[in-house]
Amino acid sequence: MPKIESTSIQHRLIAIEGPIGVGKTALAKKLAYSLNYQLLLENAKANPFLKRFYNDTKSVGLQTQLYFLFERVRQLESLQHSDLFNSHTVADFLIDKDQLFAQIALDEDEINIYQKVHDRLNLTTPNPDLVVVLQAPTDVLHARLQQRTNSDESQLSFDYLQKINDSYTHFFHHYQGAPLLLVNSAELDLSNNEDHFQQLLEYLLTVNSGRHYYNPSATK
Repeated sequence: MPKIESTSIQHRLIAIEGPIGVGKTALAKKLAYSLNYQLLLENAKANPFLKRFYNDTKSVGLQTQLYFLFERVRQLESLQHSDLFNSHTVADFLIDKDQLFAQIALDEDEINIYQKVHDRLNLTTPNPDLVVVLQAPTDVLHARLQQRTNSDESQLSFDYLQKINDSYTHFFHHYQGAPLLLVNSAELDLSNNEDHFQQLLEYLLTVNSGRHYYNPSATK
């Protein structure tokens, strides 16, 4: 896989987003390697509450979300010390989207607690130069997670995934924080098919403003 010189690219911070099972981490890793960027990963598996959350999404929802929130603070502080603003980075998450999962997993009282903590932290977040959102129907996401036989994510119900998918669609329908590339990834294998990846990469590098849609299936 050929590398591209990062200093020739306008995007300093590229955020990859999408619902569970859509392949955002795999894409982030390939982009970081191809563009010779730093890689910033969410590292969800480090969350000690996540396994219990996947077994019962209501049991430890608040603890799970607060852990992710505090982890974001730690990551932001680390990025500020490493001078993110003068480097080139690919992240497999968008910090602005943190509250999306809280709205799904928490009840009204828990959301109030979460929001108070969030507001008191007064986060200063770097604004990405490009957000790439991978999209796929819920049945595709569910099937992909079922193939992860050693993953706790395979236990997530179709209904929960549907709620997540709907929330992502709603969130990014209204998102205006950065140039946006919405990718129909239902028929893409960005991990293993080099042609799929290179075609998306070439398109991605042309996006500098506005809202764009990458739908390879429409051209078949």
